[in-house]
Amino acid sequence: MDSVKSFSALSSSALFTWGANSHGQLGHAYAEDVYEPRVARCELPAGGLRALCGGGGHSALITEAGQLLVCGQNHRGQLGLGHTSEVTTFRLCFSLGQRSVRQVSCGWDFTLILTDGGQVLACGSNTYGQLGLPQVPGHTAEPLPLQALKEHVLCVAAGLRHALAVTCLGGVYQWGKGLSSQAKRALSPQAIPEHLTSKEPCLVPGLDDVTPQRVVAGAAHCVCLTTGGDVFLWGSNKQGQLGTTRSFVAWPALLDRTLMGGESVTDVWSGWAHLVAKTESGRVFSWGRSDYGQLGRAVSASQSLRVPSGDSVTVDSGLVACIPVQVEALAGAAQIACGSEHNLAIVGDRLLSWGWNEHGMCGDGSCADVPHPTPIAVLQDARPVLIGCGAGHSMALCTTTVFGPTRTAEGASGGRGDMVGTTPLPSRLTPPTSGTSCSTAQDTG
Repeated sequence: MDSVKSFSALSSSALFTWGANSHGQLGHAYAEDVYEPRVARCELPAGGLRALCGGGGHSALITEAGQLLVCGQNHRGQLGLGHTSEVTTFRLCFSLGQRSVRQVSCGWDFTLILTDGGQVLACGSNTYGQLGLPQVPGHTAEPLPLQALKEHVLCVAAGLRHALAVTCLGGVYQWGKGLSSQAKRALSPQAIPEHLTSKEPCLVPGLDDVTPQRVVAGAAHCVCLTTGGDVFLWGSNKQGQLGTTRSFVAWPALLDRTLMGGESVTDVWSGWAHLVAKTESGRVFSWGRSDYGQLGRAVSASQSLRVPSGDSVTVDSGLVACIPVQVEALAGAAQIACGSEHNLAIVGDRLLSWGWNEHGMCGDGSCADVPHPTPIAVLQDARPVLIGCGAGHSMALCTTTVFGPTRTAEGASGGRGDMVGTTPLPSRLTPPTSGTSCSTAQDTG
């Protein structure tokens, strides 16, 4: 006869998704917005996940084994599954074959895939040349390699309708015409630089004396972080996101370090028109568009400047926060992720959200915007491990500690026996007992 001697702790992991879901991008097997975090209908692969990413209406996950899992909107083939039907549960992207994925970046309706071998593949819409594949007239549902990128690529970034890449030789490449119309209005009668209009990777000038390590893309702007901790910005400045009063910046411009206490930047993230940066001391700064609370702080007139309107340029009226200001609540954040106008952050063991909340992407059960970083109450018993955002949805991989009895044989000396069970997770955190296995389910189209 067995007897229970003690209780031991076990950790259980689950992928939570919430927010906009009109195309099934949350992986819940239905298409309806979700206003609080819910466990996706997906059994996590044994090795776990290492990256979460979202686009306009689709989501992508990378497993620790380098496999790519996708779901959501697929009308332009952005899931890379070989067809254009929507998928409402996460499916393995078999079209990549044996390639191991290092990074994935999702644009509005296209996807960039970076392999461990430094090769870039692209799928989805190519209407604006955002795939970097001039031979593709409209879209492709098969991930195709960018032959024009001859060098080993270290990082990619997908914007709304443009893309960026950093290579091992220190080159930053840009493609897609997503910035060309704004450039034409701002620069006329001057010619538009080639990197703003090219439909295949084009070397961005002005970065020869630095070593780029990472690129980030907004809706119509570009960001480059160097190994020395400098940030270069170019593109549209309609919302003050480039830290200047010029309405458009054609070439990379160095962000003044004194705006962040003279510290070097260790990481940077971007929404459609706002930026968040973390410095060497762990301080976090935000600037750019602020009307949905996406900066996570109050914006005063002393921190803002009006962007002047040129003869051929129309900019939004009102104040824009173009000066980086520290967000005290985010100091020491381990991870930050930006959607189009909302954000997530892991600070300590808490998951915080703030910004635009029309579709429930802040996870507080409402659709009211959240002006300051606020803990997500539903996940108060879970520990966030990994976060990611799409334009209007959120994702978080969390672990929850549960306790179960340790059973030993009667009369044993009291040593630890075999674990025979655990107490259930709280109902709001309980994963589904059945569902599609995202690591093995084959897409059927």
